[in-house]
Amino acid sequence: MRSVLRHVRILHSLGPANNDHLSALRVAISVAVPSLLLLLSGRPELIIYAVFGALTGMYGRSEPHQLRLRHQLQATLVLLSGVGAGVFLSVNQLHSWWLVGIEALLAGAGSVYSDKVRLKPNGPFFGILALGACASVPTVVPWYVALLIGAGSAAFSLLVGFGGWVRRRAWNTGAVRETVRLRGRLRRQAMIHAARYVVAVGAAGTIGVITGSGHPHWAMAAAAVPLAGADLPSSVHRGIHRIMGTLLGLVVVAVVLLPGPWAPLNFFPGAEAAVLAVLVMVFQFTTELFMTRHYGLAMVSFTPVILLMTQLAAPADPHVLIAERGIETVVGAVTGILVVLFIRSRLSPVPSASAAGPP
Repeated sequence: MRSVLRHVRILHSLGPANNDHLSALRVAISVAVPSLLLLLSGRPELIIYAVFGALTGMYGRSEPHQLRLRHQLQATLVLLSGVGAGVFLSVNQLHSWWLVGIEALLAGAGSVYSDKVRLKPNGPFFGILALGACASVPTVVPWYVALLIGAGSAAFSLLVGFGGWVRRRAWNTGAVRETVRLRGRLRRQAMIHAARYVVAVGAAGTIGVITGSGHPHWAMAAAAVPLAGADLPSSVHRGIHRIMGTLLGLVVVAVVLLPGPWAPLNFFPGAEAAVLAVLVMVFQFTTELFMTRHYGLAMVSFTPVILLMTQLAAPADPHVLIAERGIETVVGAVTGILVVLFIRSRLSPVPSASAAGPP
């Protein structure tokens, strides 16, 4: 009974603050500037690519500028790989089983890479999220334009993250980010960790395709969340946070998108796209504000980010959008928890995986 109560307390506890507002501000600026440029140019449907490029700013939040730059360059590879693969699938109209197979493989490869270079937030979550989101919307510009938007946004995010260096201008030529040599025991552990991602993401996507979901990639992304936990309890906690945070976030989405006297879109007729774009920027700020302190609270904000920018890229019935997001999140998170339960290793975790930064 004491153990159960302890886990309940952990689920509701708020982690210590660590200059979260500074990291949140960096990410918000990284998202806002390219998004506003696209909005002013009359292309709000392209904001989805800018946002995923700007998520580069979520990495290396507590590192010195020099190491943060290297960390974010490593993260850019994961994010742009996801955007590029997603755009490729969209342009060639490869959906359903193609999406499941490619996203599962990228999840496995991204897991190994993340463990090796010690990404934090750890794991391939944002890369596979970018893949699924970009694959699910029509590519209305040439593929290279979509990729350039993502790359340009990532480059601006790198500039914002490194901007504070101007004050000190200190550069240590010998400073390097510590990486892991995946040999022997650590290599076996990394392979097991990658296998979990492949199985969880593939299984969740398979369920989504078989059941006829219009957004199976949401289940695949949710399935990856528990796998970033350092141990079984933290994996379960993350899965629960994902479900509860998403369901609360869907309430926010309903207030914004569903017709009603309270809907903010009613107050700005003719400027609905601009309102959605601004809300994406605001919610991304609050997402990062709580990301390391309470994953569930962060998901309350991150859920509107994903759905609102999806609505900008490919408008759909908000009732269907909200319902499928809720169902797919529950399916994916439960699948991820089950994979953690059944695919376990007696080996100690890879160091990067043990640093349980939220995905």
